[in-house]
Amino acid sequence: MEHALSPAALSELRHPRPYPAVSVLTPTHRREPDNAQDPVRLRNVVAEAKRQLEADPAVTRERRTDVVRHLDRALAEVDLTHAEDGLVIFAAPGEHQVWSLARSVPERVVLSDTFLTRNLVSARAAERPFWVLSLAVHRVTLWSGGVDRVTEATDGAFPLVRSAENFDAERQERIGDLPSAFRDEDTKHFLREADTAMAAVLRARPRPLYVTGEQAALSLLTEFGGAGAHAVHVPHGGLADGTPDAVWQAVRPVVAAEARRAAADAVRELESARGRKAYAAGVDELWRGAREGRVRLLVVEENYRVTVRDDAGEHLIPAESGDLDAREDIVDEIVEQCLDTGAEVRFVPDGTLGDASGVAGVLRY
Repeated sequence: MEHALSPAALSELRHPRPYPAVSVLTPTHRREPDNAQDPVRLRNVVAEAKRQLEADPAVTRERRTDVVRHLDRALAEVDLTHAEDGLVIFAAPGEHQVWSLARSVPERVVLSDTFLTRNLVSARAAERPFWVLSLAVHRVTLWSGGVDRVTEATDGAFPLVRSAENFDAERQERIGDLPSAFRDEDTKHFLREADTAMAAVLRARPRPLYVTGEQAALSLLTEFGGAGAHAVHVPHGGLADGTPDAVWQAVRPVVAAEARRAAADAVRELESARGRKAYAAGVDELWRGAREGRVRLLVVEENYRVTVRDDAGEHLIPAESGDLDAREDIVDEIVEQCLDTGAEVRFVPDGTLGDASGVAGVLRY
């Protein structure tokens, strides 16, 4: 199952496919007893996808057989022991993918000539992904962080490992010279190389960056003035060889504090927009603003969900889940539309927006 959605992966997923491109979505659960229902629910929604393929006269027998085979392969790849809050299966002629999301999705099956990506986009924005760069004199490790964990990122230049002939950790430890190793020119060159590689990662996949290491290493990055100089520094050594859990425990308080600061900044921007009459709130107003490209900043409470129905294209009106033409993922639609038009999207804790009904925004005009 896939977890990390990069801009390149999202762009590829949004390309048109030969019909039918099947999107299967179902909510999942992380813990007992709720997760007991997940296997049955997943099998049922995949069975519904097969039923729709069978009933669609536009799908040839050959293509139906191909897509059903890929649905079965995708189902076999699902590992519900590591389930998060939502699961998305994509299947089309010749391909399939399985995505696990840290954000709930509505249960649905869609047959189209493109995959339904709005829930992936929203989940990625809500997850607030970040990087952690862990420094040591002999190794620099890159970690990819999300809602409740970090995993080592081993693509590209990382991990960077210094050859034994250029660095003898045991000897330096033996003679008590390890702290001064950060003043060594070879070490400076090694860490500068890591800083340059990190800058390339940020250009390709921009995210907030946290850097861990001894204070001497963090000071060097500040001197370099590159990617690491503008990161959030976490003075904690030993994590370049650490476990994902150790890294997560070290950065979690700092990440939480940054999230609180970002939420407070968002609220201040919304209040300022009220005074300039550039403020909007509620799904109906923001749905129209997003379609017109007028939203500059969208702020969404993390667990806000609402089911609506499109009233002849003019307004959204409340609806019950399962109603004819009900749109259960309208918040995700608004998020995707805003991101497509260059808006910034921030997710904040539930209750942050007060009377704004879960979603508010700053308008461009």
